Amino acid sequence: MGKSRNARRGRAAAETVAEHVDGGLAELVPDRERPRAWTLLIDGAPQSHVDLDDPAYLSFEYQRRLGHVIDLAAPPGKPVQAVHLGGGAFTLARYVAATRPRSTQQVVERDAGLVQLVRRELPPDPGARIRVRSADARAGLAKVPDGWAGLVLADVFSGARTPAHLTSTEFLDEVRRVLAPGGVYAANIADGPPLAHLRGQIATAAARFPQLALVADPAVLRGRRFGNAVLVASDQPLPVGELTRRAASDPHPARVEHGRALTDFTGGAAPVTDAAAVASPAPPASVFR
Repeated sequence: MGKSRNARRGRAAAETVAEHVDGGLAELVPDRERPRAWTLLIDGAPQSHVDLDDPAYLSFEYQRRLGHVIDLAAPPGKPVQAVHLGGGAFTLARYVAATRPRSTQQVVERDAGLVQLVRRELPPDPGARIRVRSADARAGLAKVPDGWAGLVLADVFSGARTPAHLTSTEFLDEVRRVLAPGGVYAANIADGPPLAHLRGQIATAAARFPQLALVADPAVLRGRRFGNAVLVASDQPLPVGELTRRAASDPHPARVEHGRALTDFTGGAAPVTDAAAVASPAPPASVFR
């Protein structure tokens, strides 16, 4: 039965798969332009896009930007040890497995029902070294050994908002503990005007990492619309020049801010602690129309 279901997933005439999971109504919607590609939505909000025939293809803008970070985190093709906080449809874990074979990865996804749905309908390559842990992102991170990861990627949303306990300096202390020297942390941050949440997240990261860069659509940085920004941090200099070039050449070009310009952008925002942390702002309904 499982084999026939997966075969149906591969047909161009495939239909939407809908199932209630812990986080709401999950829908796998077929991509009519790519025969074995699917978009995951949770309560109508797009979460992931996966092409089973080409896992190195990244459809969403912010995931392409995270893909650039992955590409530049180590020499091309070199295996990495990666932690993914937030699983979705395992898009970025599949990307790492495709572009950096023999990588060892841990995915932490709280929604056990979603994990089961994705494993059943969009099974990852069985040869990929991807371990999935159904747990809260911070609790799962606490189980990762000191200095284990060369890459930590955070893309965690609950009801289209990043939970408060994943926005603090104490959370980033755990990220620093898990990262090996020279390792890279990257987070998908969603915000809109007046960008108070994004500025606070930059200040929080600056309190724990000496090297930062921010990749985002210029319209988002100017506070003209709600959108995603990718914050990149490390204890070593980042490949800002190459990241800038790649971001600028995307179908939807992005700008990279770093150094003094990024400090000025924060506008004096204070680091966020557990005691003061709040969830990221909810996107306006128009974002998903």
